Amino acid sequence: MSGAPAGKARLGILLSGRGSNFVAIADSIAAGRLDAEIAVVISNRADAPGLAAARARGLNAVLLPSQGLEREAYDRQLAVELRKNHIDLVCLAGYMRLLSPWFIREFPMRILNIHPSLLPAFPGLDAQRQALEHGVKFSGCTVHFVDEGLDSGPIIQQAVVPVIEGDTVETLSARILNEEHRIYSEAIASLLAGPRLVDTESSGTPAR
Repeated sequence: MSGAPAGKARLGILLSGRGSNFVAIADSIAAGRLDAEIAVVISNRADAPGLAAARARGLNAVLLPSQGLEREAYDRQLAVELRKNHIDLVCLAGYMRLLSPWFIREFPMRILNIHPSLLPAFPGLDAQRQALEHGVKFSGCTVHFVDEGLDSGPIIQQAVVPVIEGDTVETLSARILNEEHRIYSEAIASLLAGPRLVDTESSGTPAR
């Protein structure tokens, strides 16, 4: 990337809560399963356990409060922080704010999210409850690029989780979360194994 230190791909993690997927990514890096580094962890909430977990690991953890700010105004501050840390990929890990169209256009095909359903089925909130209410036999999780639609970006990787008789939202969610922790790092690794991403600051477009 332009102006970035040479070496491993640099990840920017956005979270608002416990950040269990962030922890799983950090564990994959520590175990050598993912050849990347976490350049910055940013939370919009001071009380996010994920922010505390990042600090405990000695990572660059940044609180960027969002209260009272309109979406794009906040996202412009977020973009400055990410660019300052020369990120290659933005990884959403329980980030509870909707990203503005401006932000998505600034990081085209650079923003990853993980969703607890087999998209395109059950986008949006309460995906596990939606799955149970529809009586499906299988659910799962999806790593996808973020676009301007609702959980509608191109799919990178999915994992199937059977729905067991007697499942509750809590039991199904727990089994799906185990798969989320596995495939998020795998999906990042698969992307990084392809053509090196180019700097959005210099080109405005991802590598082909």
